[in-house]
Amino acid sequence: MRQVMVRLLKHPTAVVGASIIAVYVLAAIFAPYLSPHSPVKNNLSLRNAPPFWQEGSVPGHWLGTDALGRDIFSRILYGGRVSLLVGLLSTGFSMLLGTTLGALAGYFRGALDQLLSRLSDLLLAFPFLIFAIGVMAFLGPGFWNLVWALSFKGWVEFFRLTRGAVLSEKTREYVEAAKALGVRDGRIILRHLLPNVIHSVLVLTTLRVGFFIVLEASLSFLGLGLPPSVPAWGSMINEGRDVLAVAYWVSTMPGIALLILVLAINLLGEGLRDVLDPRLREMY
Repeated sequence: MRQVMVRLLKHPTAVVGASIIAVYVLAAIFAPYLSPHSPVKNNLSLRNAPPFWQEGSVPGHWLGTDALGRDIFSRILYGGRVSLLVGLLSTGFSMLLGTTLGALAGYFRGALDQLLSRLSDLLLAFPFLIFAIGVMAFLGPGFWNLVWALSFKGWVEFFRLTRGAVLSEKTREYVEAAKALGVRDGRIILRHLLPNVIHSVLVLTTLRVGFFIVLEASLSFLGLGLPPSVPAWGSMINEGRDVLAVAYWVSTMPGIALLILVLAINLLGEGLRDVLDPRLREMY
């Protein structure tokens, strides 16, 4: 792990991506101290005020206000909390479930492998966004409902990746030697197989965080994500689409925040891929 960190620090793309992500994380953690205004308090006298609008001695609205006079900058800070938490939790649950099931199916095969493989094929037949819309329409808006809706299908990619890697690794000599020595199956999976496939899982994990953040924004844009009272980038973009001609900042600012975060996550994922790939490792 230490060698991986050293190589990552030498990878300029990964450093840029990690630095931007760190800024977002710190901004989300300290949002109550950084936001100059309440993210939910209305002020109809300042509807669609432009960026840097100053009203007397009150702190200025650096990114403007929306149709209800709410401060865009403050709402972006709090919306970052939602996006990061949904992305991390959905990816974490998906990785844990998919990696576990993939390792078991790839190692033991048989009826378990057939059942899980057919289930994953069935889930892959549905476009992710359409599937998530259906689940959220059934469960209703809510933070944890959104996390479960994304995780319920998100495990499939981790399952297929881990299953294929375990199928390949279990034919190696070190696995046969461990079996000959009487090592239990669970120990072989945990101590020998998973450490050899975890690098690929980590790269996929990084990329899926950005994917889930975009999906959360898409569902919030459609009104199927979080309740309207909770600041979310997707719902903010939706609220400003009817006033783009006169108040472009309502949709543009949260859209730019979303774009930069997802781009940074993808840059970090690309750096991890380059560092962990044996064919590219010598470059860093």
